[in-house]
Amino acid sequence: MAEQTGRMFITGPKVIEKVTGEQVDAESLGGAGIHNAVSGNAHFSGHTEKEVLTGVRKLLSYLPLNGRTTEPKPAKEASRPLLNHLVPADTTKPYDVRKVIRELADPQSFFEIQPFFAKNIVIGFARLGEKAIGIVASQPKHLAGSLTIDAADKAARFIRFCDAFDIPLLTVEDVPGFLPGIQQEHNGIIRHGAKLLFAYA
Repeated sequence: MAEQTGRMFITGPKVIEKVTGEQVDAESLGGAGIHNAVSGNAHFSGHTEKEVLTGVRKLLSYLPLNGRTTEPKPAKEASRPLLNHLVPADTTKPYDVRKVIRELADPQSFFEIQPFFAKNIVIGFARLGEKAIGIVASQPKHLAGSLTIDAADKAARFIRFCDAFDIPLLTVEDVPGFLPGIQQEHNGIIRHGAKLLFAYA
């Protein structure tokens, strides 16, 4: 979504005010910032429409023409010496899993999807030996990488998307489990967590 110009909602500010009495402007209700960081409806944003279209073109460059075609390319072996230093030996210390992903993937190939929504899980596309892959990674930097309802939904949708296009998946897992809490339980963490397991199956 383009910042400041992109809007998306079912009922606009005037309808909401008339029905519920709540006052909100269009940007706060359904702007790019809200849909990237809060609702999770948008997968990336740009300062301009041109920047958004550039991102869409980059996204499409990772996908085959359809789910039944592949474009195999010869893999190249590479040394990854930094990997030994990116993950701390102390399991209580947080780290940024994006650094691990960038070290695993071909240089400058990682393209993150929904970076502002459910930050405790990272999803995106990359190239490994020039072949497009999907990546799902727990993010110890946020909530220690614990799974939440939003994280499970975000990852499950991405896994199903990769499956539809027959894109191989790399999972980088360093997760203590589901985030405990009354709100998570009442909102159906069991049901949402099952969606993630089903997507992998």
